[in-house]
Amino acid sequence: MNLKRRTVLLAGAAAALTPALPAPTASAAARDLRPYASYWYPDSLPSGTPGPGITWRSLTTWSADTDPDLAFNAASVPLAARFTPTPANTTARAGQARIQSLVSFAPTSANPSQGAPTADYYALTHWAYLDELVFWGGSAGEGLILAPNSPVVDVAHRHGVPVLGTVFLPPAAYGGQLTWTRELVRRDTCGHYPLAARLVEVARAHGFDGWFLNAETGGDSALGAAMLGFVTELKALGAAQGLRVTWYDAMTVNGTVAWQGALNSRNQAFFQAADAMFLDFRWTRSALASSGALAGRLGRSRHALWAGVDVESGGTGTAVDWDAIVPTTGAQVTSIGFYRPEWTRNHLPEDHTPGDFHTADDLFWTGASRDPSRPAGPGGWRAPALSVADRSTVTALPFATVFNTGHGLGWYENGEVTSDTPWNHLGLQDRLPSRRWVVRTTGTRPTVAFDFADAWRGGSSLLVSGTLDAPAVLDLYAVRLPIGPGTVVELTHRADAGAPRPELALATAEPDGPGRAPTYTCIPLDAPGADWQTTTVPLSGLSGTLHTLAVRLTGRGETRWRLGRLAVRDTATAPAAPVGLRITDADGGDLRFAWEPAPGPAPRHYELHRVLPDGTRRFLGGTCQRAHYAGGLAPERNESAARFELRAVGELYNVSSPAAVTHRW
Repeated sequence: MNLKRRTVLLAGAAAALTPALPAPTASAAARDLRPYASYWYPDSLPSGTPGPGITWRSLTTWSADTDPDLAFNAASVPLAARFTPTPANTTARAGQARIQSLVSFAPTSANPSQGAPTADYYALTHWAYLDELVFWGGSAGEGLILAPNSPVVDVAHRHGVPVLGTVFLPPAAYGGQLTWTRELVRRDTCGHYPLAARLVEVARAHGFDGWFLNAETGGDSALGAAMLGFVTELKALGAAQGLRVTWYDAMTVNGTVAWQGALNSRNQAFFQAADAMFLDFRWTRSALASSGALAGRLGRSRHALWAGVDVESGGTGTAVDWDAIVPTTGAQVTSIGFYRPEWTRNHLPEDHTPGDFHTADDLFWTGASRDPSRPAGPGGWRAPALSVADRSTVTALPFATVFNTGHGLGWYENGEVTSDTPWNHLGLQDRLPSRRWVVRTTGTRPTVAFDFADAWRGGSSLLVSGTLDAPAVLDLYAVRLPIGPGTVVELTHRADAGAPRPELALATAEPDGPGRAPTYTCIPLDAPGADWQTTTVPLSGLSGTLHTLAVRLTGRGETRWRLGRLAVRDTATAPAAPVGLRITDADGGDLRFAWEPAPGPAPRHYELHRVLPDGTRRFLGGTCQRAHYAGGLAPERNESAARFELRAVGELYNVSSPAAVTHRW
């Protein structure tokens, strides 16, 4: 098995599965102001005319200075450092197998740079188990080299996960042209590879972390040698910029395409030239064992090999020889490379809800229990939480979350709806609880889930529902947060049903061992009512470092308790307002905005509102970038000009004063 046919058909399949805005017609394409994720051919373009919504571009002629969409596509969140807490169960291991995911978030072409007005999206949230994300795609009819769009990179970086762009050279049988491969590895008069340097430029300008190379257009030994030279130079140039390279097991050193499903003499030179290698799905138990051993003899970690697991069509029903990769006893053999885990969304019925998606995604990552402290099944599925220790990036104050998953059915601010338009934008996703959901109780286990029917801010909140017949402790975050004399914890919560008695549960040390509960200090909160309320808890009685943030619920009977915000802080300084807000282009109701940041620490993100004639504010969108597109706008009744306001939003979700601009209709 290999990636070739599924990849070539990717654009059509993804288009059928992902609601997208209508592609512009040929006559309107020149004034289509919506920015899209970038994609290119190495140099020459296909013959004929591109299909609707497709733009053919050459990487050879690309320049950051002339890219009109770069401001929308360039990520702004730096890659966060991570730590590994004591594992939530006794089988998950740290420092061994890792997980890579190859994900197609949308088609190669017409993939919006900054989200879209639909909640139906692969809003990945289980970042704690991921070590590398590949922005997957490419097709012979659209483009072969994909730069990840900014929302994906920003959210991954917030959780400490590097993101790779894709270089895909398809088989000739599916539209690949040997010319494109030769152009990619072409050398200049000094013997260097210009497109290797250009790929480094693209990654640096867009703010992502390297490249996944998938060369499936076969050639001869000269091509194999040129490709090896190209990979070697790409790795050297990229390493100087902190970038990484993963090689896909397709082309061999003699230039032919022959998927090995193993590390061996036919591909080891590419593995040595790169940082890691994705092994094709045809691996066997003995092949993985020999591959790991060979990696060791080459002075490399066996866990730099990703054993490919194709879950595109079968998901959690996929038959996998897990003991060949991550045996339950003995050392783990290689790492895991998931191909298309967005199955968790794509297999759902057309009328599925965001909640349906997260239920399916939790099943994939933490098993039927939806509890990483006791992961299991279903059937033969071995959820990643069973084998891989989770990681966290919550290490500095201030820290806050509103449990925003990066998509929703509307937008909320301070508990009020400011837009009823469905949306997705992964760059707005919070750092979310890494252990979903560890519940410790001797009684009936309540259900814990992200809920989209109401929120304090963003598009979702945390809902605990079910029957309480014994105290239940919900572990939320593994953290390393310093406790100072002025440190406080803030919780915004309410009770939709029942009379739960919530407490803040904190631990200032790690548990005694994997799978064990920490020692909690429990502090009662105000009794929740039917309206949102914020409780502030000083930590004056504690010192040292917080290791666990949790809540404890007691009470009797049916309960629905909602948590809308959790914050840990010393001070609460609002960010400064952005400056220079302006409209850089307009076509009817489609507008492009740009601005400059104010001096001081960078905000978490920016939010753009339209001020209606009656003075109310309507949320138009948020972004981590300093440019934003808003489309489909129209004048209100008797409105000659529209007023727009932009605010910077801090880590505590405190907002700046607005910058404003007016647009005359």
